[in-house]
Amino acid sequence: MAPEAKPPWAGWDPIIRTGGVVVSILAALVSGFLEINLSTLRAGDLVTIWRGDAIGSGGGPLLGLSILLALVLNYAIAWFAVATTRRRWSLGPPWALWTLLMLFAAGVRTDEGDYLLGGENWIALVMILVGSLAYAVYSYRLILKGRLPQ
Repeated sequence: MAPEAKPPWAGWDPIIRTGGVVVSILAALVSGFLEINLSTLRAGDLVTIWRGDAIGSGGGPLLGLSILLALVLNYAIAWFAVATTRRRWSLGPPWALWTLLMLFAAGVRTDEGDYLLGGENWIALVMILVGSLAYAVYSYRLILKGRLPQ
């Protein structure tokens, strides 16, 4: 006869929920900074970065890597927040932090007088739109399903 399995400690649930929210907030912060830095990535940067030059110093057209990252990472962060906490509200804090980070970056000037996300950089503007829409689409799909992800 097999010994009876001991039930898991009931105190893990709030710890896992809190950890899920904290990790999703940190992931939103890291992905936001990464997307801001890559919003000025140009085709010529693929060569100049290896020489130690800054992103955006090369020539050529802007690459939309930050748009793709905003879409994929923000949708994944929203899924992670809801899946780990089993609460729909948990996608709100990373969504709000990411959006505030983008709005802050669009309104702050560097020491040289440039904006972190300038209005002439169409990649940055589309990245803000697509990144926030990724959270919105995930939230809308949760509403339509009526149940949490398995």
